[in-house]
Amino acid sequence: MKLICSKSNLLNGVQIVSKAVPNKTTMSILECILVDATKGVITLTANDMELGIETTIEGEILEKGIIALDAKIFLEIVRKLPDNDITIQTDEAYKTTITCEKAKFNIMGKSGEDFSYLPVIEREESISVSQFTLKEVVRQTIFSISDNDNNKLMSGELFDINGSELKVVSLDGHRISIRKIELAEEYGQRKVVVPGKTLNEISKILSGDTDKYVSIFFTPKHIIFEFDNTTVVSRLIEGEYFRIEQMLSSDHETKVKINKKEFLNCIDRATLLVKEGDKKPIIINITDGGMELKINSAIGSMNEDIDIEKEGKDLMIGFNPKFLIDALRVIDDEQVDLFMVNPKAPCLIKDENETYIYLILPVNFTTVN
Repeated sequence: MKLICSKSNLLNGVQIVSKAVPNKTTMSILECILVDATKGVITLTANDMELGIETTIEGEILEKGIIALDAKIFLEIVRKLPDNDITIQTDEAYKTTITCEKAKFNIMGKSGEDFSYLPVIEREESISVSQFTLKEVVRQTIFSISDNDNNKLMSGELFDINGSELKVVSLDGHRISIRKIELAEEYGQRKVVVPGKTLNEISKILSGDTDKYVSIFFTPKHIIFEFDNTTVVSRLIEGEYFRIEQMLSSDHETKVKINKKEFLNCIDRATLLVKEGDKKPIIINITDGGMELKINSAIGSMNEDIDIEKEGKDLMIGFNPKFLIDALRVIDDEQVDLFMVNPKAPCLIKDENETYIYLILPVNFTTVN
């Protein structure tokens, strides 16, 4: 094989597919990126058997061929080469020479025949969303998946398609994040659970352009994302997702409208007094006169008042401040509405049309004077 392509094209392609290279594996071939120039285009592929990414890059193929190269070494070499055309040449013994200007690297590759290609999947049912929308929806929900593998379903996000609505849900046992978006067309009903790792990696690759689209295909066991020159194939998480509807009751005893930035900044300041790993709640006291936020830790204490619009009963309630910060950071509205029932019931932060809903469970606290 012999091919020539620009450093920027090659580096971009290698960076995209390397997101599917596993950190630890007993199969050394999975630590490789496949460079395939057998079909008239240059295709790069990586696959950890759960997530696979394939992308095509522009370049000139002088001799057709295929080689699997160690992903870490390949990425570092390409990254540190001069900004010019790079030539990759292999021989029958898989010895690979990478040259650029006066730099020349010789590394050993592996046979491309041993590589695990992406599974061949029928592309039938699909939906289309803009890259911007998908990137935003992931950003606004991914923080509340669980990083605990004991419950696989909590480590993924529910994609629930119903007609022209896509609802994305994540939860970790302490909070729930929901985003709803309107699709341009009507689709059938579909519910799948997509691994959080897959969505995290896709959101890093997406350009975020509003006028570029992602086609999403579904099969019983896989989901496929196609955009630009890239295909991402991921296994789905099997099992029935949690029934959360009963937790999203619209009943409330207290409603608060508050300036989001002011509220977020205040909680952020309060966490200065909390060491990492400490589970000190922020105590929120809601009265007709406003909202008082208090925090008390071994380092010190803080309290601050914020103006609010309140409907309903006075209430004193405690939260893990991180959970409030995570939700508020991804809401773009200037004002937010909080709905609460009592100190033991969940707080809902949602907009009028429920395009976003963040449910946060309160925590027990002892009052501080």
